Amino acid sequence: MEIIDIESIAATVGGSARFEGDGHGSSVSFFVVRNQPGAGADKHRHPYDETFVILDGDIETIIDGELTMLGPGTIAVVPARAWHEFKNRSDHVSLMVNIHPVPRMIQENWADLPADRRS
Repeated sequence: MEIIDIESIAATVGGSARFEGDGHGSSVSFFVVRNQPGAGADKHRHPYDETFVILDGDIETIIDGELTMLGPGTIAVVPARAWHEFKNRSDHVSLMVNIHPVPRMIQENWADLPADRRS
């Protein structure tokens, strides 16, 4: 068994943490996301589904163009290849866990695509 302190994989102290399973003998990966008010992830997608677990905060999601608000205690499953983004709309730091059912995360960012490939 391997035990990992979340702060040891966070980009900054108190910031979001990225766990890639393949480096730890796990078949899943995830982010522990802590966002300041107004912050979040820009439009992107994955070739697999992603599960959001909202622990604290009000999270605005846009999934394939559909806007939804998620609050503490909710779970959302983003379908594979669905363009999605999210922002913290609460007045304090939000906390969510974003689960990727793969040992290494794969992400395609909307902003990186040429205009003719954005669909």
